Amino acid sequence: MTNEHNSGQSVEQPASAAAAANAAVSANLRAVFWDMDGTLIDSEPLWHAGELEIAREHGGYWDLELARAGSGTPVPDVARRMQERGCPLSIEEIGEAMINYVTEKELESLPWMPGVTEVLAALRDAGVPSILVTTSPRHMAENLIAQAPANSFAGYVCGDDSVEKKPSPEPYLRAMELVGIDGLAHPVAAAHCVAIEDSESGLTAATASGATTLCQAGFLPDGKPVPSPEFGCLYGYDSSTLATIGDFVDRRLADLKSV
Repeated sequence: MTNEHNSGQSVEQPASAAAAANAAVSANLRAVFWDMDGTLIDSEPLWHAGELEIAREHGGYWDLELARAGSGTPVPDVARRMQERGCPLSIEEIGEAMINYVTEKELESLPWMPGVTEVLAALRDAGVPSILVTTSPRHMAENLIAQAPANSFAGYVCGDDSVEKKPSPEPYLRAMELVGIDGLAHPVAAAHCVAIEDSESGLTAATASGATTLCQAGFLPDGKPVPSPEFGCLYGYDSSTLATIGDFVDRRLADLKSV
């Protein structure tokens, strides 16, 4: 069952801010779906540090390269890989230790990507809903929403929901349902939604859902995503991000119309 969350009390925005936001965004943009780790926050180093600490404390071989290879992968799958490399804990115990480590760090302060909170606020001011789509558990998703600009998120899909995990498109199809779109029945309507991802599994899920998909490549270790004609790229967040997102949607819809 998908859960929706509205963080904080409604905040009335100055007319000038709302007007500027509306002017910057395409009328074709229906919603923006956000992956969490690597796109909204730079939490991957926290996950990696937690995994390395578990290996040091309990045994088994694990290094930074193996940790990075698990980016965007559901926690149980990473835990299984750690167990296969000698960690004596159960998959459940490894996963719980990983989540506890990251949760403790994120409760202290979220490592927001530079410029992303301004984009979230601008989308809110323009009346474009943001939906969080993450494989992280519910309490981590809700912690992010609570620390985001007030009323930035209209809902979320998380790892505790009864949907298949990425790379299945189901999390993104569920996100579309939250904004009133049946993505399977109406693929053109799905293309009005933008999904922002950074991992291979996330990009696979988003493109398969029919959403207009963007890879946030600005924070990748080498700055280069896996080349694909199926998604565009962002390189960080700045004052032109809303216009860039809208341009991708407009081009995608034009391409669908020409087929």
